[in-house]
Amino acid sequence: MTAFSLAYSLHLLAALIWVGGMFFAWMILRPAAVTALEGPVRLKLWVEVFQRFFVWVWLAVVILPISGVGLLQMRFSGFETAPRYVQIMMGLYIVMVALFIRIQSLQLPELRKAVQDQQWAAGAAVMGRIRRLVGCNLIVGLVLVAIAAARPMF
Repeated sequence: MTAFSLAYSLHLLAALIWVGGMFFAWMILRPAAVTALEGPVRLKLWVEVFQRFFVWVWLAVVILPISGVGLLQMRFSGFETAPRYVQIMMGLYIVMVALFIRIQSLQLPELRKAVQDQQWAAGAAVMGRIRRLVGCNLIVGLVLVAIAAARPMF
């Protein structure tokens, strides 16, 4: 396996885990949980889901820029000669990380506290904010993947 193939594989896997995980949570898990579980149990489930999923997101947050810069150097010989779509992808990555950090550092502790204190209404309100942020991040991630696949030359 060449260095390029290794970096590209790691890059794709990291993006797939992050964006695919958000898609699964938003489109599959959330509707199923709403149908099958009562509010308090659902909030407890989400605390556990986030705790496990965010470990993988942090791994993706680390792998994506490392593999991305490696790919950039191997393919385009640096930032200056990279096409505009690569620069857009880097900007969208920064947006995704900012949204993720907002969820991780501000919203998740609030959700954990509400669940621990059995403040279900407060927990539901926090979960609504998290859901909106994850939805925004999912849209940004899907746009980023579409740009990566199409490689538009603008």
